[in-house]
Amino acid sequence: MHSDNRQNRSFWRRLLPGNMPIRYKLLVHFLLITILPSLVLGVLTDWVVNRTIERQMNENTLQLISKVNRSLEFYVGNVQNTTYLMSYNPQVRQFLYENRPVQSTKDVALEFMRGFSTLQTEIAGMLVVNSRGEYLSNDMYARSSSKDLTLETWYQEAVASKGIFKIIGHPYGRSVTTHANYKDDEVVSAVRAILDPDTQKVMGVVLIDLKLRVIVEAAHDVRLGKTGLLMVMDDTGSPIYVPKQLGFQSIPFEWIQGQPSGQFVKTVGGRELQFIFRQSTFTNWSTIGVFSTKEAAPEVRQIRLYVGLFVFVVCLLGITASFMLSHGISRPIQRLKDFMHRAESGDLTTRYWGDAMDEIGMLGRSYNKMLTKINDLLHLTEKQERQKREAELRILQAQIKPHFLYNTLDTIHWMALKQGANDVSEMVEALSKLFRIGLSKGNEFIPLAEEFEHIHSYLQIQKLRYKDKLQYSLELDPDMAHIPVLKVILQPIVENAIYHGIKERRGPGRIQVKSAIEDRHIRLTVIDDGVGMNEAALAKMRTMLLEDPATKVQSESTGSGYGLSNVQARLRLTYGTAESGIEVKSEPGVGTSVTLTYPLQGEENRS
Repeated sequence: MHSDNRQNRSFWRRLLPGNMPIRYKLLVHFLLITILPSLVLGVLTDWVVNRTIERQMNENTLQLISKVNRSLEFYVGNVQNTTYLMSYNPQVRQFLYENRPVQSTKDVALEFMRGFSTLQTEIAGMLVVNSRGEYLSNDMYARSSSKDLTLETWYQEAVASKGIFKIIGHPYGRSVTTHANYKDDEVVSAVRAILDPDTQKVMGVVLIDLKLRVIVEAAHDVRLGKTGLLMVMDDTGSPIYVPKQLGFQSIPFEWIQGQPSGQFVKTVGGRELQFIFRQSTFTNWSTIGVFSTKEAAPEVRQIRLYVGLFVFVVCLLGITASFMLSHGISRPIQRLKDFMHRAESGDLTTRYWGDAMDEIGMLGRSYNKMLTKINDLLHLTEKQERQKREAELRILQAQIKPHFLYNTLDTIHWMALKQGANDVSEMVEALSKLFRIGLSKGNEFIPLAEEFEHIHSYLQIQKLRYKDKLQYSLELDPDMAHIPVLKVILQPIVENAIYHGIKERRGPGRIQVKSAIEDRHIRLTVIDDGVGMNEAALAKMRTMLLEDPATKVQSESTGSGYGLSNVQARLRLTYGTAESGIEVKSEPGVGTSVTLTYPLQGEENRS
């Protein structure tokens, strides 16, 4: 159970963005770069196309409606002009003014009216009624002779308009008809009152019926898309022309009331319809375009199909390219990771192969160089460990010999005392101390006082050899006696001072060994008044001291003894190059001064 929980947690951790393999990161980024912009472009294109198609359809519909309005205004304008011409005709005016107009006047007036009917085929009938109820017409007549036409609604509307041309729409319920027997919904009536110019008294009314056919032809010939139709309503909301295909006879007048033009969407008869209308300033009729909101669906679907195919192809290409790019980029990285896993498991012989000049190729070649250097370092470390074990063995063997020699010298010392050979006893005792301090129980560091005692024993032995030729003095600050120092570090320098300084000069010589603390550094100085060194020898000595300590130790450890380079190497290997070293000063005929410097450690600082 716990194992399953750990596996689940590990699985979800791998899904975190920071823990995902680089292949999947690249794949996600490439997909976002290709697919997301394609989807956004597709949606934006679909939205723009829909709005563009809708705007173009609305503009085209308004243009067609304006064209129909101009046609209707032309026909209604002709009817208006006809009413004016009739009101100014002398025979028609005689008929209106005279109480009993003669028949010849009527005949001339009728002939005048027939000319209009012949020239303007859109006119269904014309009727002139005077204020006494008498009428004059060639193709219209009253249904009943007893009916007073001045009491008709259309007559009263003309009188109320005071000589202004007025369209009254379909003539429902009037007492006048035509010889052609037009139905009321097949004509549209227009009236105009004729006034006496002096008294402004109504002398009569001109009634003209306009055939609905011309309105139907003007509206029916115009197509709005595939199924859109036009309808015409007057200024009161009464329908002038409504196609039967629409499935309704009228719409609420408040939908368009008070607006010269506009558009709206309404649900009529269970269908969602879009209405676009424009009102004529001359006739006050509103021509309305009606079509289904799904009218543009085929075109939109076709455009959406093209956009969808385009987005699909782009996404398909993007996905394919994303997989190829992510695989191409991550494959060298995965290969390098496998090589690193092999090296991590201990196989340092594996190498990255590839001749690519990109960053991965450069990283692989650097990885190969790193493995080569690691192998070299491992071999060097192994060699150094082997040399260290051999050196430890030699040291162990060497320690056995000093122990045996020390015990033997101690026996000789006591035997010399018994025989009274004091000088031999003194020399053997000094040599015994020399070996004892040099052995120092295997410790690498000894107190500075023991190092000075070691030098004292060595100089005491040399004094027995050189007699009065060698003089020496040791100056150790008691406060520095406890400070640790590398053992046998002064003996090689003192030996150089004797063999290369005092021995080569004429007469006795003197060696001084001093100690001091300066700037938190221990300074041990060996001064001799021997023959000294010239500039060339001194420069050579200083150059030798600047060489690599490891190289000098290895090259000189096979020599006959320790020298300045050995001491220099031990100091720098112990305390570092920057904090320790040897300074040599010399002058021919004056002598040589050698100063050893190394830093105070923590314990010495506290003391």
